[in-house]
Amino acid sequence: MQETFLSDKDLAARWGVHRPTVWRWAKEQPGFPRVVKLTPGCARWRLSEIEAWEKTRAGVAA
Repeated sequence: MQETFLSDKDLAARWGVHRPTVWRWAKEQPGFPRVVKLTPGCARWRLSEIEAWEKTRAGVAA
């Protein structure tokens, strides 16, 4: 199965936040999925890890 990768812009649009917010969460939030450096200057997150993290956050909010 091929993995899908999302950029900071994709995540910001997904959650309705600004791009710096995504990077702040990546730095400060325990359990936030780790960024994958595909090439210098190209950082992405695995969609599968983002979805799993969202499920854990949904449990916290409930």
